[in-house]
Amino acid sequence: MTEQKYKVLIVDDEAGNRQILRQILKDKYRLFFAAEGMTALELAAQSCPDLVLLDIMMPQMDGYETCRRLKAVSETHGIPVIFITSLSEVGDEARGFEIGCVDYITKPVSEPIVLHRVSPLRDLS
Repeated sequence: MTEQKYKVLIVDDEAGNRQILRQILKDKYRLFFAAEGMTALELAAQSCPDLVLLDIMMPQMDGYETCRRLKAVSETHGIPVIFITSLSEVGDEARGFEIGCVDYITKPVSEPIVLHRVSPLRDLS
């Protein structure tokens, strides 16, 4: 019997950040990657991930706008979004939750925190 792995879309314009998250999550999850918002929207529609880990500060389309667009489309509206960002002000977090994220992780990331917050045992809806 093949174990069904949860699908996680990791969106960050910095290759090093994507690599760190890949190292943390690769053994437990099926991973997809995007370096910018438009690609993330396309991948989310195609791959139907169970979760999106989304950086906020990206060129062209920031994570806030990417999240807004994910939440505006019926096919991707229900996908939980966790922001992973270096923005750590209370106002930044509040804005993320207002837009529709379910959690917020600050960089530099901690492996135990990422694993706990991504855990499929948590109710992310």
